[in-house]
This record gives sequence, structure tokens and C-alpha cells, in this order.
Amino acid sequence: MTSLGKLFRTTAFKLSFTYLVVFTLFAFATLGYVAWSAQKVLTDQFVSSIESEINSLAGIYRSGGLRRLVNAVERRSRAPGASLYLVTTSLGERVAGNVGALPPGVVDRFGEFETLYNRTDETDSKPNVALVRVYQLPGDFRLLVGRDIEERIRLQDVIHRAFGYSILFIGVLGCLGSWFIARRVLKRVDDMTDTTRDIMAGDLDGRLRIAGTGDELDRLAQNLNDMLDRIGELMRGMREVSDNIAHDLKTPLTRLRNKADEALRTAKTPDELKAALEATIEESDNLIRIFNALLMIARLEAGNAREALADFDASEAVRDVAELYEALAEEAGGSLEVSVEEGLPIHGSRELLGQAMANLLDNALKYGASHDGRAQKISVSAQRIGSEARIVVADRGPGIPESERSHVLERFVRLETARSRPGFGLGLSLAAAVARLHEGRLLLEDNAPGLRVILLLPLKEVSVPQAVPVPAA
Repeated sequence: MTSLGKLFRTTAFKLSFTYLVVFTLFAFATLGYVAWSAQKVLTDQFVSSIESEINSLAGIYRSGGLRRLVNAVERRSRAPGASLYLVTTSLGERVAGNVGALPPGVVDRFGEFETLYNRTDETDSKPNVALVRVYQLPGDFRLLVGRDIEERIRLQDVIHRAFGYSILFIGVLGCLGSWFIARRVLKRVDDMTDTTRDIMAGDLDGRLRIAGTGDELDRLAQNLNDMLDRIGELMRGMREVSDNIAHDLKTPLTRLRNKADEALRTAKTPDELKAALEATIEESDNLIRIFNALLMIARLEAGNAREALADFDASEAVRDVAELYEALAEEAGGSLEVSVEEGLPIHGSRELLGQAMANLLDNALKYGASHDGRAQKISVSAQRIGSEARIVVADRGPGIPESERSHVLERFVRLETARSRPGFGLGLSLAAAVARLHEGRLLLEDNAPGLRVILLLPLKEVSVPQAVPVPAA
């Protein structure tokens, strides 16, 4: 009973039952209309036949009198069929015809109506039903012409049985169909419920089963699985961030404490104390920069910076950042080559794109140097490729192995060759987060030698105003 009650409460069963009721009403309305139309056609045929017989016999009476009418009625009464004929006096006395018995007063009613009757050879049997018309002849005689409606009654019986069988058939079929559909849907929903309970119990690798039918439940399961994958990625990212913060921030915090402790123990003069405080402040600034970068990445990945997005020209933002780093590249003994195509409109944040470009150029200066520590040629380009803006920062350094390129986009990840240089491993993570905020991508490719970082951002379509024709003077 519990299982049946659960089945009856499902939306699938309710919808199926509703469709069953609607279909039943529609089917009954259709059958009713067909039955009414069929009976109307039969009745119209009967009325037309009776009217034709009345006109024919009335014409015979007018042309040949009562004797000729009686002969015609007797002749037609002997013909096989369902037609009825009766000629009586005004008092109801039978003159001719094949009708043996009628209810009292029938011959005094004029017009068309239904009545009971018996044929002349069936006076003792059960009365039949006929559609008749009584016509008054000159000389105060009555002419009754009718048609047995047994065919119509049989048709009604057939229709009534069809209605009954239809109710039974539709009801049984509808209940079985509703039960099958509801049970099938309920089974899939129960599977989803069991899987979600396992996930809530701690099995974060569990996923909803996809039947492969492509229906709405499959689409729902696929979307939920994608959501669970994304949640899993975020949780793994949180664990990695927590581990990396505990690992990478432990060293500067320890160094900060040691310097403060050393200053307390060894500093004797105000200058020594001042130098210790300056070193402490510098370490604190580094820590603040780390936390600011982490907060910025978290904001970008959560989408909290979308309210500050606006339309701007990416080519101007790239050129402005490149100009700032040209002097730094020359001081480091290298060069910065800039090639920017004009007119790259995008919808986003100019400040965040500038921050991402600054991170990429800073990485190129630090990690793109030669073995002797001198900076080499760095190229910056921005151009339109289809519906995207393609921004590239390329250096001539040692590059990043292909197996490590997806890994270095994570927070606090630094290769062994970069451990000796200043940095915290957040630059590429921030650039990747900026790309995702702008619905773009960040790609790492081999520059042979060196690294090529490609930032792909969707361009904003700009409608070109049409020229308004100036009427001639």
C-alpha cells in the first residue's frame, strides 16, 4: 500500500491520469457526435421517405378517389420492407393498410411523431416503434404513413455497447499506461534520489545515471552531473589552496617572525631597529599582495565582478600595459615588440584585463630570461581572429613542459626551475580567472623556444549605423 500510495502521488501518474480523462472526454464527445449524426441521417431519410409516400398517395386520392387509394395502399402494404400504411375514417375505422393496432387517438394527431404499433399479422405480439405522419384527406379520411425505426434502435444499442466497451477499454489501458509510465519515471527518480543521498553521505565521486534516451530526465541528470563536477573542481581547488597557503605562507611568516625576534635580540641602535621594521613591513606587504591576489581570484571565479563590466577597446588596454613594461624590458637588457590591431571591442573589465596583461608580462620578464639572467626579446600582439580577440605574450625563455601546462594554471603552483625567482605562483591563475570572467580562454603553447601565452576573448558586435540619405535640394 505504501508503494502504491507513493506511485499515485507521483507527478507522472497524475499527468497520465489527467491525459486519460481528457482523452476519454474527447473520445466520448467524438463518439456522441458520430452517433447523433448517424441517427439524424437515418431520421432525415425516414422523414424524406414518409413525405414522398404521403405526396404520392395524396395525389392518387385526388386523381382516382378512395377506391384507387385503397388499391395503392393494399399493393404497397404487401411489399416487403419497413414501411407502414393505414387509411381510416374520421372515427378511426380501418379501411386499408398493414397496421393492425395503434394506441387510441393516434389517427387524430397530425404531423410527425413516434408511436407504438402492431402489424395486421402481429396483433398479439409485442408492439413495435415507428415514426409516422398522419395526413387528413378530403372527405374526412385519415392517411397514416410510417417507417419502423428498429434499425435506429439497433444502432442505438450498438452505440451504447460501444460506449460501455470504450469506457472499460480506455480505463484499463489508461490505468496500465499510467502505472507503467509512473513506475518507469519513479524508478529513475528513486535512482537519482539514492545517488544524491550517497553523495550527501560523502561519496563525492558518485554521479547520476544517464539512460541515454535524451529525455528531460537525462538532460537533468547531465546538468546535475556537470554541476557536481564543477563543485568537485572547486572543492579540490579549495583543498589545494588550503594546502598551498599552509605550505607557501609558512615560510614568509616564519621569516617575518624570525626577523622580528632577531631585531628584539640584536638591534641596539635606532637605525638597526628602523632597518628591522622596514624588513618586517616589506614581508608584510608581500603577504598582503598574496592575500589580495587570492581574494581577486576568488571574486573572479565566483562571478562577483560582473556588475562592473562595461564596453571598452581591448587594443588600447593592451597597448597601455605594454608601454609600461617597455622601459622595464630595456632595463633588464631585453626588448619588447608590440603589434596591436586597432578596434577590438569587448565587454568586460579594462582594469582586470590590464592586471592579467601585467601578470603575463611580469612572468615573461622573470622567467623568459636566458641562462645568464639577461632578458630576451618579448613580443606582445593583439588581433581579431573571427569573433574573438587573440592577445599573445611570447618570450624566448626555457618555456614550460607540455605535461605541466595545465598544472601551472592552478594557485601557488611553481616549477622547480622557478623556485629561485621571486613570486608566489598566482600570476597565471589570476590571468586564467580573468579569461573565464570574460567567457574566454587562456592557452599555453610552445614558442620554440620559450612560452607563448594566448588570451582569447569574445568580441562584442558593434552595429554600424547606416547612412541617412540626404534629399536633393
